[in-house]
Amino acid sequence: MCTKRRHLDANRNPAKTLRGQGAHLVAALYDRGRSLFRYHDVEAITGLKPASARSLVAGFVRRGLATRLKPGLFSLVPQELGQERDYLGNPYVVARELVGTTDYYVSHASAMETHQMVTQPQLAVFVTSPKAVRPRMVLGTEFRFVRSKPEHMFGTVEHWVTKTEKVRVSDRERTVLDGLKHSEHCGGFTEVAKGFWIRRDDIDVCKLVDYAVRLDVGAVIQRLGFLLETFEAQEPKRLEWLRQKIPASYAPVDPLLPAGGATNTRWRLHLNVEPEEILSIVGS
Repeated sequence: MCTKRRHLDANRNPAKTLRGQGAHLVAALYDRGRSLFRYHDVEAITGLKPASARSLVAGFVRRGLATRLKPGLFSLVPQELGQERDYLGNPYVVARELVGTTDYYVSHASAMETHQMVTQPQLAVFVTSPKAVRPRMVLGTEFRFVRSKPEHMFGTVEHWVTKTEKVRVSDRERTVLDGLKHSEHCGGFTEVAKGFWIRRDDIDVCKLVDYAVRLDVGAVIQRLGFLLETFEAQEPKRLEWLRQKIPASYAPVDPLLPAGGATNTRWRLHLNVEPEEILSIVGS
């Protein structure tokens, strides 16, 4: 009886049974922490010629051992998923591979989620890079790529997203600034303000101001000063230094909302979001 049961379990999914080169490849990929792989990984591990490596990978996809995420990029399907053939894996690792460069970081709403600065799950994955990358939909997950100047690629940390994979993510301070610059990628100014409030005890205001001056984007400096004063940040000298950097022109607090409301002459802002509204949101 036991012998028969073992025989049935071993053949429950014969399409995914591995031997020879295939078994060696899968074991090596897992040993290297490469749940996502490319043709050159297969060639390096197996020693196969390009045509043979492509044939081996095509067989993997056909048998449900791997999922094709885009031309030349594949994800191993864990055995425990049984008959499942479509497997994305960790979306942040996929985003790293989709951007195809070491100069990148997970950003905006995705970074806010990573730093526990949101209260709702995020539906898209955001990555910032100097490289222009078109948005993609992969197995139902949307990936959006924000282009940045090379000199603005600072303020990041390495973050483990699986037991074997880590990605580069904007730190909390840079995440706030990216949200103030492109609030459309974070759900609006109030969501950025809420994220700041949630992690206010862990955010370094001095670093935040230093980053803003280094970034040197007028609207970001204006919005940051307004945000810090609204939340009564205890860094008056830093605030005054920041105020010396504001431009002559006025900017809206939230560029996603219609213009209007009173003006804040101290930070040269059109208050289409009032301080009272921000305080009521974070207090709810």
